[in-house]
Amino acid sequence: MGGMFLAGQAQDVPAGQNISITNTATAGFTDGAGASRNVTSNPTTVRATPSPSELVILKTGDRASAEPGDSVVYRIQVRNTGTTTVTNLQVIDTLPFGVRYIENSARAALGNTPVLLDPPPDEDGRTVTFFLATSLAPNQTVTLSYGALLTPDAVRGNGRNLAVASGTANGVTVTSGTASFALAIRPGILSDCGTIIGRVFVDKNFDGEQQPGEPGVPNAVLFFDDGNRVTTDAEGLFSLAYVVAGTRTATLDLTSLPGYTLAPNLYRIEKNSTARMVKLSPGGLARMNFAVTPTFQEGRR
Repeated sequence: MGGMFLAGQAQDVPAGQNISITNTATAGFTDGAGASRNVTSNPTTVRATPSPSELVILKTGDRASAEPGDSVVYRIQVRNTGTTTVTNLQVIDTLPFGVRYIENSARAALGNTPVLLDPPPDEDGRTVTFFLATSLAPNQTVTLSYGALLTPDAVRGNGRNLAVASGTANGVTVTSGTASFALAIRPGILSDCGTIIGRVFVDKNFDGEQQPGEPGVPNAVLFFDDGNRVTTDAEGLFSLAYVVAGTRTATLDLTSLPGYTLAPNLYRIEKNSTARMVKLSPGGLARMNFAVTPTFQEGRR
């Protein structure tokens, strides 16, 4: 079978003027009898409006890799490669998962002249829109830079973000291609961390385990050996993420629970304490439960 080719014709068209582009495709092949044949498709017409200007966007970062807690400075360059001035210039940047824009960190310049960002950048989830209060003449380049912070959730993303520039030229909207920058995310200290969960509850039968009818206790305060202070929720539950692995201890602050005292455990002596100790493995999960009981006899003779 032979190849396929397209027939077309180039032409110069004034910017902003509607045009029609018609093309056909022809396939050449050899049939079973050895004869050469050609088949021409039906013509296809496409209507288009040539852009009066063209925007080219480039995005870079000040580092190739980072870990949660680090900051990165992104730099975006937008160049007008067309023949008409572009106004209403804006850049829409979609940040990687777990990466947050640092408020008031954005700066823009046209050459050595600062460019005002007006209105201020608009944040909508991971998407940040920058409004550049300047026009961009042919062959001019505007530079935008800003800072972003990596949160612990960044390790769950791919570190890649996408930026697109757009504007108006002679009443026609022009849009650049998409620029991307990939930041390698290192887990850092989070790879050596685990999570501790637990609850504080009213133990009615003193067995150290929560059963139906034994409610959780809200607003109980626990102090951990690494200095963290945690308060239980409305159900008496608590959790502490990104705890460095190893032997970890926590103590229930009974002064945060007026009217309650430690519930005696009739089955395990080591549970008759306001402190708990667990062995937390890297990336692991450990549990600490605290049983309390109301002090009904308090103040009576």
